Amino acid sequence: MTNNFNFLVSTSRFNEINARAELWFTLLVCGDRYPIISSLEFQGLLTAFTALGKVEVISKIKELLKTDPDFFQYILKIVPIDFVCKTDIDVIKEIIQRHHKEYLKEDESFRIDLKRRNNENINRTQFIKVVAEIFSNKVDLDNPDKIIRIEILGNFCGISFLQLNDIIKAPIERDNI
Repeated sequence: MTNNFNFLVSTSRFNEINARAELWFTLLVCGDRYPIISSLEFQGLLTAFTALGKVEVISKIKELLKTDPDFFQYILKIVPIDFVCKTDIDVIKEIIQRHHKEYLKEDESFRIDLKRRNNENINRTQFIKVVAEIFSNKVDLDNPDKIIRIEILGNFCGISFLQLNDIIKAPIERDNI
């Protein structure tokens, strides 16, 4: 397990090995000759570290999916990660405080998404409140300009400053029955 990554990837349980191979191949297609893919203690989750920029990777994967909607057989979701740190509210708050102005303009709205895994002792409401106090921007839960996503993965977490379409979700097959 590594705590140095810039993408968090989900798959269905017991498909981690297949998703790992699929992710490795996808990042090669995107132009990274040496992506690092790691498993986590959480079933259905992988991390990836690539030397490529997140905007470039997201753009190339979206092109792949536009050309071939069935490109992913095992990957369900890809979330870009901007910062990785230990799961400590003071550290998380400091990182967000230090970097939010690079990502969120004064007139843009936002929402905070908190995903907790193996750390239920964090009070969701209190945690979000502490982080939200950093911002003077308007909160918009339904249609924000930007999303601050915090992925708590046990004793470390990933922090993302996202636009609505930065998270890649594999198309869901629907039977016409």
